[in-house]
Amino acid sequence: MSTATTPLSDAPLSEEAAALATGPAEHPLHPEHTPTGQLSFGAFFQGVNSSTIWRLPESGDQVAWESFESLVRTAERGKFAAFFLGEGLRLREHRSVPFELDVAGRPDAQTLLAALAGVTEKIGLVATQNTTFNDPVDLARRLQTLDLLSGGRAGWNIVTTDNTWTGENFRRGGYLDHADRYIHAEAFLQVAEQYWAGQKISHDGAHYTVRAQGDLPRSAQGRPVLFQAGASPAGQDFAARTADVIFSPHGSLAAAVEFRRSIVERTVAAGRDAGAVKILPGAEIILAPTEAEADEKVRWVRDHQIGPEQAIALLEQYWGRDLSEFDPEGPLPDVPPEVVESGVTRGAGFQFEKAEQLTRQWREEAAEKGQNILEFAREKSGARRGEFTGSYDDVADRLTEFARLGAIDGLNITPWLIPSGLDDIVDHLIPRLQERGVYPAEYAGSTLRENLGLSRL
Repeated sequence: MSTATTPLSDAPLSEEAAALATGPAEHPLHPEHTPTGQLSFGAFFQGVNSSTIWRLPESGDQVAWESFESLVRTAERGKFAAFFLGEGLRLREHRSVPFELDVAGRPDAQTLLAALAGVTEKIGLVATQNTTFNDPVDLARRLQTLDLLSGGRAGWNIVTTDNTWTGENFRRGGYLDHADRYIHAEAFLQVAEQYWAGQKISHDGAHYTVRAQGDLPRSAQGRPVLFQAGASPAGQDFAARTADVIFSPHGSLAAAVEFRRSIVERTVAAGRDAGAVKILPGAEIILAPTEAEADEKVRWVRDHQIGPEQAIALLEQYWGRDLSEFDPEGPLPDVPPEVVESGVTRGAGFQFEKAEQLTRQWREEAAEKGQNILEFAREKSGARRGEFTGSYDDVADRLTEFARLGAIDGLNITPWLIPSGLDDIVDHLIPRLQERGVYPAEYAGSTLRENLGLSRL
């Protein structure tokens, strides 16, 4: 293992990083933002997704207690700040039936996190909860209960939705206009914050009327830490006004720098401190001792994430028809699609594409690149070498540069295998980051807010 012989503050930036640090050395991204030079990690147990491999002998059961317990214990051993649960309010569907090739079904986040609080001591416990299909006082009370039971370790990932398909689960349908989803969420959050503060609540809004009184004491960290993932301008504005942490795909160092600048500008404009919102982008990390071994491991992981059946199913979502007659190792289908626009039944990544135009473009693109269905589907599914894929040392160096520049405050990591997908990170990457001075050797405190570097409210 390599050791850091140069103090972090004196180590030279790479040419790429130096070119991005356009401001003064102490404020490279924004005059009011001073990088901490430190990273925090979160472990993201997504549940429904197409990136976790569930069909290997060593894959854990995606609804079994042992899978969650094993992963959270590993994360806490690695001094991860948070354990993060996704939420799915309805099973994904493929051609109007549950999509059996994807992971389907997730336990209730707050119930599971309350149980995990009993087998952990320091790691934060973050529940994804939807503002559109919950009631504010009820949700605030449940989140505050988790915060109290865990000793101030609860977090809430605030998500919104407006589609009718999800709303059918709640007898509400698509009652919320797309343009109003953040307006609704902000009013929801204001009621929740009044509850956490023990205030008397009197709210008359467009979607509900609330008369209530906060009836639980504040936790050791004041209230649950607020996470938000919106990448749109409206989502960024919402996060800048309300959130403690934002996570969103960054793609590259340059993209992360630009996103940081945007968030800092919006946060300052909202009257908050420049560093009030921590940025932990979602990421996949694939590691090996050498670069050559990492390349081989990436190929192996991608082969298992997107197999022949998944590749055909991906195209069927856009073609709107059965494509099982086509060879996954052959060219893209030369038949026209039967849908005009794809729906929401398999998630946001499949929405709003005009199928006829898209499928024609895809055929042309695949032919130009010489790709068959399987190769094309893997590329379109993000099955490429990621930003944080490589040898232990190279990824540690890369992350150190992100930290020094202040582009991010950490990562929210989705393991590609449950429950052992964090082992390489904890055993090989984190010690190298600690040597480089960018990752904590111990937890800063007992609350999630402390361990993310946020002040108590």
